[in-house]
Amino acid sequence: MSTRNLLRCGMVAGPLFLIVAFALGLTRPGFDVARHPFSLLSLGPGGWMQITNFVVSGLLFVACAIGLRRSMRSGPGATWGSLFIGLFGAAMIAGGVFVSDAGAGFPPGAPEGAPTTISWHGALHGLAFALGMVGLIAAVVVFARRFAAENDRDWAWGTVTAGIGTVVLGGAGSAVADWRLTAAGIVVGWLWASAVPARFLTLDRVGSAVEAPAMDRA
Repeated sequence: MSTRNLLRCGMVAGPLFLIVAFALGLTRPGFDVARHPFSLLSLGPGGWMQITNFVVSGLLFVACAIGLRRSMRSGPGATWGSLFIGLFGAAMIAGGVFVSDAGAGFPPGAPEGAPTTISWHGALHGLAFALGMVGLIAAVVVFARRFAAENDRDWAWGTVTAGIGTVVLGGAGSAVADWRLTAAGIVVGWLWASAVPARFLTLDRVGSAVEAPAMDRA
């Protein structure tokens, strides 16, 4: 696959995940975005759609990581930026394969409140979420440094703002048990992750690297 198409995979990944997750959240009986994380959509009738959403979106981000590595031949973040985006994508795949435990009354019929016991797949789902957030925030730091080094100040500050917004909204949502705030943080973080490959596609100097022969991209 060409580097341009790999970068386009990343541009699609974030919006795809968000559109599908919110669409399922609005149409699945009993789901309340104020009380239920998107992970619970993987459970019950129709849960396969959210599982597929996790896996496909994660695969697209992994493909994007390959495209970013090809595009960034040198300079700050040339290696770690793509690796952290790849970790983010791989964690999303794992989050789809290992589903969370039912709770907070979803799917309908599940006990209210948090699960009393955590299954092995629920524990792995939680670990995948943690690793994904580490990958995303680490990528924010790396790309903010790269944009700053390239004197691309708008993107440097925009990246820092996106990272802070993701962490603050996610933390606030957990603190007050309102998943709408967490969902807002996910929107900010996932859209930023899809904006980065779009930025690389618009840079003329990266455009020449994107079209370079495969031998030079190795």
